[in-house]
Amino acid sequence: MKTNTFRKPVLAAFGVLAAVGAACWAYQLARGLAVTGMSNANSWGLYICMFMLFVGLSAGGLIVASSAHVFGVERFKAVAKPAVICSTACICVAGMFVLVDLGGIARVWRILTGPNPLSPLLWDMCVITVYLVINVLDLVWMQRGDEDKVRRLSYVALPVAVLVHSVTAWIFGLQIARAWYTAVMAPIFVASALDSGLALLLLALLLLDKVGVAALDDGLMASLGKLLATFVAVDAFLIACELLTMAYPGAGEAVALSEMLAGATAPFFWLEVVGGLLVPFIVLAVAGNRRRRGAVALASALVVLGVACKRVWLLFTSFVHPNVYGGPGVTSGTFAAQQDPAAMWMLLGSYAPTPVEVLVAVGVVSAGALVFMVLSNRLVAGVSAGRASGAGRAASASK
Repeated sequence: MKTNTFRKPVLAAFGVLAAVGAACWAYQLARGLAVTGMSNANSWGLYICMFMLFVGLSAGGLIVASSAHVFGVERFKAVAKPAVICSTACICVAGMFVLVDLGGIARVWRILTGPNPLSPLLWDMCVITVYLVINVLDLVWMQRGDEDKVRRLSYVALPVAVLVHSVTAWIFGLQIARAWYTAVMAPIFVASALDSGLALLLLALLLLDKVGVAALDDGLMASLGKLLATFVAVDAFLIACELLTMAYPGAGEAVALSEMLAGATAPFFWLEVVGGLLVPFIVLAVAGNRRRRGAVALASALVVLGVACKRVWLLFTSFVHPNVYGGPGVTSGTFAAQQDPAAMWMLLGSYAPTPVEVLVAVGVVSAGALVFMVLSNRLVAGVSAGRASGAGRAASASK
């Protein structure tokens, strides 16, 4: 039987997009972060949103693969290798978004020569590096068939998968200047990582099945769909807890709550609540839908989109109102300020990604897609995930 793989024209198309993104990044390095829509008033933008998203998306694969050994979920072993490949590609994308967000990337070496142990950013860099190493080791040992090493590594991988998203949340939750980021950030990040990561894994498995790289058993798909519905419910519960805390009289967060519900970031909040939580849960709560590939694909795509919207309202709601009051404010740090001294100082700022930012982001995601497709072609192609293993067991039993 002929082994199917991702075709060269598809790989070439993503390669071109990655090259365009790299060229735009080179332009950004030459001109500075002023070519983006960011400023001193809105110092985080599309890159950090995408970093938050892909750190979470990397969770699903490694958690599913590790659970097969830690909790003895044997049927997850059938998709362990594609799951780790998906996790590896996503954590690479997350790391690349950190790099493109740095204005002075030539000074990255200072992280090694002068690290600040009290900085959550340093913690995040360390745990992401460990996370990537675990993914690579997992893939190498899976390819070699060394089940004992994979099993032992799983006991380390599972807590690290939770920790990497907790540390990312602490970057926000430990900011004194942005009081809206609370202690519940870490549980919210972990919950959204679980549902979005598993949703992306389901989409990846469905894609691999569609192109013939690896088959996906309907029973396994239904089990993963049920697990996804559970994760979505937990995510919704934690958001409800945050809303109650903010809305309670005397909590002091009424301004942030009003922005979330009816302000600048409200469309993203409601898109997540309705499109990313309510609709997918209703779809996956019906047992019959969990065996329908179209329904599972729709619910999974909505979950990923919903978590992407969550990253927007989580990040930008705290930027709506300034934390520096009184004139003249802060320097804007934009090209306009260099040309017009009257535009130098600002208390409030607006943000929208520029074409350069968008093309860089598309390039980074395309590079991640290339990593996934190339590794799938080399390590997974021809392997029937779930369906073949189930058929083999049935054949053995019949004998």
